Amino acid sequence: MKILIVSATEKEIFPIKSKLITLQSNHSNLISYQYNSLFVDVLITGIGSVFTTYSLTNHLNKTKYDLVINAGIAGSFRSEINIGDVFIVLKDQFADLGIEDSQSFSTLFEKGFMLESEFPFTNSMLINSTVLEYSFFKNINEISAITVNTTHGNVESSKRFKEKFNSDIETMEGAAFFYVCIMQKVKFIQIRAISNYVKEREKAKWNIPLAINNLNDKLFELLIVLDKEQKI
Repeated sequence: MKILIVSATEKEIFPIKSKLITLQSNHSNLISYQYNSLFVDVLITGIGSVFTTYSLTNHLNKTKYDLVINAGIAGSFRSEINIGDVFIVLKDQFADLGIEDSQSFSTLFEKGFMLESEFPFTNSMLINSTVLEYSFFKNINEISAITVNTTHGNVESSKRFKEKFNSDIETMEGAAFFYVCIMQKVKFIQIRAISNYVKEREKAKWNIPLAINNLNDKLFELLIVLDKEQKI
């Protein structure tokens, strides 16, 4: 089975590398590994939708995979979610792609530039309809996300986006990852660990090390299950 792990930064998925056997490093952004029967490529795209879209599309046009996994940290809109919790993202959307006027912000769908169910969108969202029946998914919760080019760092903007999109978390790459995978017709999963709450920016209250540690533990758990159950 051939797997591609995609991450915006090397830091976010660095711990799992020690558990894999290095096979080849052709490029600074792509390294090939092996874990038992799994052949695992790790692609570092850079932060944000633009870099993710180009890097992932370019690579998928050259190499075919059984499964593509996006792994990274995220900010939570929900106070009931704990820092360090890990989730599977089922729905994602481009939250800041639209038009702003003096009173409000409207998406391209709301302004009529795109139809809400125009492929690959469903009700203006990108939805992962990939069906994966693994024991792994019995132990991990599912959430919804928005993707932004600028992460929110003040109370006003955080509240505005939370109320408008009613989403659980925000990232800077998720929707781009969804879009590319759906368009390329490849099965995919997005796994995110919570490093902070989306509100006034207070780095002292973040816990990136915990999020990265838990993310990589869950990611390795997924690889173990994929290797054992051998099905997509």
